[in-house]
Amino acid sequence: MASPKSPTRPTQQNPQPNFHDFLPTMAGNLGGEGLIGELCNGFELLMDREKGVITFESLRRNAAAVLGLGDLTDEDVRCMIKEGDFDCDGALNQMEFCVLMFRLSPDLMEASRCLVTEVIEEEFGFTRRH
Repeated sequence: MASPKSPTRPTQQNPQPNFHDFLPTMAGNLGGEGLIGELCNGFELLMDREKGVITFESLRRNAAAVLGLGDLTDEDVRCMIKEGDFDCDGALNQMEFCVLMFRLSPDLMEASRCLVTEVIEEEFGFTRRH
């Protein structure tokens, strides 16, 4: 997962915080199944144990306790949930969480795009034009 490079929060001049993307390294070291297993472990750390999903409350509580992100605002937490909530139930299930982690990893998304392009080219006989 990503970790902050600096303690600075986003500002109007720098709307995106600085993060180091660890998912590609984890994928390289653990392989696909190992990475998914670790993402599932991360999900379990953040989820509401009674509901089996990551809720606003569980993310708020566990982001501070587990991830050291106690300075997140309620709006930050709402945005995080909304970003991955595909079924619009106000929470993240395990699949939504894992998909979100991949989507937020630019390097993994680029690698996935390249793999899909390669498969399409091989399957349909397309070649890239330079």
